[in-house]
Amino acid sequence: PYYIDLNQNLYLQAYLHSSDPNLTLFVDTCVASPDPHDFNRLAYDIIRNGCVRDSSYVTYYSPYSHFARFKFNAFEFISRHSLVYLRCELVVCGLRDYSSRCYRGCVSRAKRDASS
Repeated sequence: PYYIDLNQNLYLQAYLHSSDPNLTLFVDTCVASPDPHDFNRLAYDIIRNGCVRDSSYVTYYSPYSHFARFKFNAFEFISRHSLVYLRCELVVCGLRDYSSRCYRGCVSRAKRDASS
C-alpha cells in the first residue's frame, strides 16, 4: 500500500520492459474502487478509453516512449472507504504507427440505434 492524504497528488509511472525501441505505451483506462475485486459496482473512472474523466488527471511528457507518466488527486469513496484500489489498462503500439490505438487518444464509443 501507498499512503497519502486526501487531495494530495498521486504520481504514477508505467514502464514497458522491452528492448524494442519502436514501441510506445498509452494509458487507455484507469479505474478506482474501494473493492480490489470489483471495479464495476462502486467504481470511479479516472480515464476511460483514453478520455479523461477526472479533472485532476494530468499526463506528463516523457522523452522515452516506453514510459507513461500521469497524476491525479487522491480521494476516498463516500468517506466510508479509506482504501482506494487502482486498476489501469495500458496499450502497447508501434512507435509512429499513427493509425494505432495509442495515437487516436480519446475514443468515445458510438451509441447504437435501438430501433427495429
